[in-house]
Amino acid sequence: MKNVAQIAIDGPVASGKSVVGLNLARRLSYRFLDTGLMYRALTLVVLEANVNPEDHERVVELAKNRVIEVVFGDNGDASVQVEGHDITSQLSDAEIDRTVSLVAQVPGAREVLVEQQRRVAREGHIVVAGRDIGTVVLPNAPLKVFLTASSTERAQRRHLEFQRTGRDVTYNQVLRDIEERDRLDSGRSIAPLRPASDAHITITDRIGIEEVVEGILKLMERS
Repeated sequence: MKNVAQIAIDGPVASGKSVVGLNLARRLSYRFLDTGLMYRALTLVVLEANVNPEDHERVVELAKNRVIEVVFGDNGDASVQVEGHDITSQLSDAEIDRTVSLVAQVPGAREVLVEQQRRVAREGHIVVAGRDIGTVVLPNAPLKVFLTASSTERAQRRHLEFQRTGRDVTYNQVLRDIEERDRLDSGRSIAPLRPASDAHITITDRIGIEEVVEGILKLMERS
């Protein structure tokens, strides 16, 4: 298998990029970074500071002044710390779900986090998942993959995930939230969600995780 140091995986919410990225990284013994965790961490900081996410100046100030760090375990999995405290377990909160797209639209905040993501990626072999990895964060990555699926398929996945964690939310609400998230992510002026021109697009409806991972491994052979 060819030595591909950086693999960029992009896609909309619940397209499978995080679980595919994690499984791929484990197969390769690479580190794995889900950049969405960093935006969620900043969103948590914003909410805890009672800052309006549309107050861009204050959001950028928090992004610059609060220490948000990615820490990798021995197995390559990432956790996120704020001021030295691991807050990873708090990042699936429903309020963060509703707010993270607003925070992610703030240009100055994105600049801060993107620079951190690039620095992490330079530190060794890595799989990076997000919404702007192939287009903005790692535009020169030798392998770029864009995963997608229908909104109904993605809503079913997310609804099952919520049920497993005990969150009381209806499928219709999950579908509405996903469609709104897609609208915000694709319509923002800074780093909108879209495939890189050289990305390999994979539709994950009715495709298992292992099948997607195997497909990416085959792409590595040809990179």
